[in-house]
Amino acid sequence: MGIQGIAVIGAGLMGHGIAQVFASAGHPVSIYDREVATLEMVPARVKEIFEILEEDPAPGGNITLHEEIETAIDGATIVIEAIAENLALKQQLFKNLEPLIDKSVILASNTSALPITDIAEFCDHKERVLGTHFWNPPHFIPLVEVVQTEYTDYKYIEQTINLLEAADLSAVHVKKDIPGFIGNRLQHALKREAISLVADGICDAETLDRVVKEGFGARLGVLGPLEQADMIGLNLTLDCHKTLIQHLDRTPHEHPFLLEKIAAGEKGMVDGKGFRSWTEAEAQELRSKFNNHMAKRARERRKNGGVTPT
Repeated sequence: MGIQGIAVIGAGLMGHGIAQVFASAGHPVSIYDREVATLEMVPARVKEIFEILEEDPAPGGNITLHEEIETAIDGATIVIEAIAENLALKQQLFKNLEPLIDKSVILASNTSALPITDIAEFCDHKERVLGTHFWNPPHFIPLVEVVQTEYTDYKYIEQTINLLEAADLSAVHVKKDIPGFIGNRLQHALKREAISLVADGICDAETLDRVVKEGFGARLGVLGPLEQADMIGLNLTLDCHKTLIQHLDRTPHEHPFLLEKIAAGEKGMVDGKGFRSWTEAEAQELRSKFNNHMAKRARERRKNGGVTPT
């Protein structure tokens, strides 16, 4: 596709990682954040990513920092929004951006769950608005969900997928704009059932996590749920459903057990307790284990020419 200018709005948790991915692929990347302190952290954070991936940090020089949004988006062919997960803020940003760019420039949101249609509500050119849901951290996880609304012109979907694939990312097309898209709907369906099992006293949180990691989770990296259903036969899947489906959690809102935990100040590792209790050392050990595992997979993927190791 050639070299294209990429503008990233938001230099925080996701933004600097997205910038690194495109810079590594040779694209000039401009990044804007209204918080100057956050913006100034980008070079060091990007350098750290290259070091973790054991790669030459020189492509980090493709990233330029901008304190004015107008200069950041100048010359970009796609603008990727990576600000806070707040609908009103995203709507206002897209409304403000639209008069500043050519109507052929793609406006993409990195939202994890908000419908893209809602984000584009105040845009005049909804045909070039789409979703690009990168996973955290984007420099470790190659998947990006490219979300199409009823207004999005398919040529922009195709252009975005080609751009992402050329950057050694794995882009998938989400054909309908629904809350949570594909990945987060699956993830939170599992999480809802997990919370319910613990809340109902079926098991404790440690056992629940162990069952996932040492049971069916061990095969998920090479065998998706529908591949597994095909492999064992749909008739067996149906037999299981006849017994199980009626008993699965159907809580139509946030689970009361989750709300009780938060109200009690048990919000997770940051408080030393969530579904499980954590010392600072235990929390840091798990974070390090996760980061090391993901970094190793990312390095292997790059050595394999963009193919995720199994």
